[in-house]
Amino acid sequence: MDQNLICSFQKTVNRLQDKPCIQFKQRGKWRTLTWSDFDKRVRALSAGLFKLGIQKGDTISLLSNSRYEWTLCDLSILSLGAISVPIYQSNTVEQCEYIVKNSDSKIVIVEDKNLLKKIQSVLHNLPLVKKIIIIQGKAEGDNVISLEDLMSLGKDEDKKDFDERIQKIQPTDHATFVYTSGTTGPPKGVILRHSNFLSEIEACAHIIQLSEDETGLLFLPLAHIFARVLQFYHITVGFTHAYAESIEKLIDNITEIKPHFMVSVPRIFEKIHERVMAQVESSPPLKKAIFYWATSLGKSVTERKASKGPISLMDHFQYLLASQLVFRKIRQKMGGRLKFCVSGGAPLSKEINEFFNAVGIQILEGYGLTETTAAVACNTLEKNRVGTVGSVVKGVKIKLDTDGEILAKGDVVFHGYYKNQEATDEAFTGDGWFRTGDVGEMDKDGFLRITDRKKDIIVTAAGKNIAPQNIENLIKLDKHISQVVVLGDKKKYLSALVTLNRDEILNFAKTVEISTSDYAKLIQSPQVHALIKGVIDEKNKRLAKFETVKKFAILDNDFSQESGELTPTLKVKRRFVSEKYKEILDRLYQD
Repeated sequence: MDQNLICSFQKTVNRLQDKPCIQFKQRGKWRTLTWSDFDKRVRALSAGLFKLGIQKGDTISLLSNSRYEWTLCDLSILSLGAISVPIYQSNTVEQCEYIVKNSDSKIVIVEDKNLLKKIQSVLHNLPLVKKIIIIQGKAEGDNVISLEDLMSLGKDEDKKDFDERIQKIQPTDHATFVYTSGTTGPPKGVILRHSNFLSEIEACAHIIQLSEDETGLLFLPLAHIFARVLQFYHITVGFTHAYAESIEKLIDNITEIKPHFMVSVPRIFEKIHERVMAQVESSPPLKKAIFYWATSLGKSVTERKASKGPISLMDHFQYLLASQLVFRKIRQKMGGRLKFCVSGGAPLSKEINEFFNAVGIQILEGYGLTETTAAVACNTLEKNRVGTVGSVVKGVKIKLDTDGEILAKGDVVFHGYYKNQEATDEAFTGDGWFRTGDVGEMDKDGFLRITDRKKDIIVTAAGKNIAPQNIENLIKLDKHISQVVVLGDKKKYLSALVTLNRDEILNFAKTVEISTSDYAKLIQSPQVHALIKGVIDEKNKRLAKFETVKKFAILDNDFSQESGELTPTLKVKRRFVSEKYKEILDRLYQD
């Protein structure tokens, strides 16, 4: 294991030099930086930050979308022995102010003028901040400098100074404070050391084997631990990392880059599945029948492969035919070279996973938290059990508490929350096991299955314990439905708040010949209500009686980050939703 993350980076630079390191789009064209090119930029920015007075142990906040400059800034900060503090660009002004202040940041790096204004509006409350660096746009205002100008300040620094500084960084030195939002109170800063990331990277190497000739596409926010670990895995292994323009342009970017692998959250896979199914449903009857025959066969064959069951010569031949007729076209739309994806951050529907497996794109579902430096369990290409999050990764121990809560130990586990000893003490058992807050079960072969978040478990008035995410994932499989939140804690029955897939609802309206001129009126119409009731009634047949949804309400708008219901990784904020739509929920429980 290397001494620190920057030593890992330098070893890769020395090994690969003129091979492609990073790809990003600039003025409509993809541009490539070699490892040597990127190293020069890291060294220049590191020297620039040093000239601004940044020393080992100082903190710098980083407020930006994912882009190659995010990684450039992160590595430059770490090369000084300083600590980087990622902030989601979607955070409120108040959240940004709290994180910058609580982390004792001396510099804030912002992406553009909009985020610059966000920080400048609270700068009077941030006495430790001496400088703001802007990545894109003009440096307007006192103590603001552009990233390019700062790199120019440091481009002539002696190479030996950089090399000497990184040798002083110890494995136990802090690398980052990652702030996670709690259910109550302000965000907590998870302290992660260089050794935490180095241990996680070592575990990753046993999960997925990548070469310097392969390309990955990054589109998740780098403020999230999942993407951050992938970034550090990139600088250690040496594959090419392409940075997507945005989530909105993801499909176009996949086609252009043709990645060999991707790391994602379930919502992205759900969206791709929705898009495929929408095209299928609008196809002629024969084409539609061929698709359903192919996917049914694909699921059967891949299930037997996974369980090492027999596959007849006829099934093998038919699968090859299905691959040529159907699956190859889907794979081509995802670049044509995609070998596998890794999913984390939230539970992935078993049905969605089975679909991609049938098509020939394995999704390796894993499990972890910020506090565990991402994965503590993950499936592998050799051992992939759909419906589980895999077996425990190298260097980690897991056990289940008496109530089913997953407890973890190992070198990937964090050492505490910054300036919050009380929360740190609460996070661990008396004998040092980290309380994940998730409930799970382990099968006889050592595969872990997540039941739900402990805090999300619904306990009905009858005392039944229900995991809402399983029910939500089942209902969301219907093409008309976008999001579902199942609620009912301490109630006699479960209810659901539902948002709809606009395109599919408009198509439905045309088939039943009702007006689409007023969408808000349309989705509250008796016809749409009957449609969704039919969907929920059908899904209820697959659930235990106490798990069934008795009442539901259709919301006018889909969830979004902007309206507050979704996190930056597109997970639903259950508590926020239940509070925002309290009046609607209350009506669902009126006799």
